[in-house]
Amino acid sequence: MQSQKKIFEDMAKVLNGAAGTFAGMAREVQEGAKERAREFMGGVDFVSREEFDVLAERVATLEAALRAGTATDAPPKERKSKK
Repeated sequence: MQSQKKIFEDMAKVLNGAAGTFAGMAREVQEGAKERAREFMGGVDFVSREEFDVLAERVATLEAALRAGTATDAPPKERKSKK
């Protein structure tokens, strides 16, 4: 009975060690993926949240002005040239 209990204790230790190893490997893979994503995204030009908010507000203002027919910041209409 004692030897059977020892076998189960040893198996539990081995499984516990393997679980710890796999958890460590998973963390390492996750960190590697995060680092690859950072490297990939580093070359992309993003705007800051503040810049985005200012732009979104400006677009909303221009859209409201267009709906009201009072847009002054809109590009001029294209002229048809006579040939």
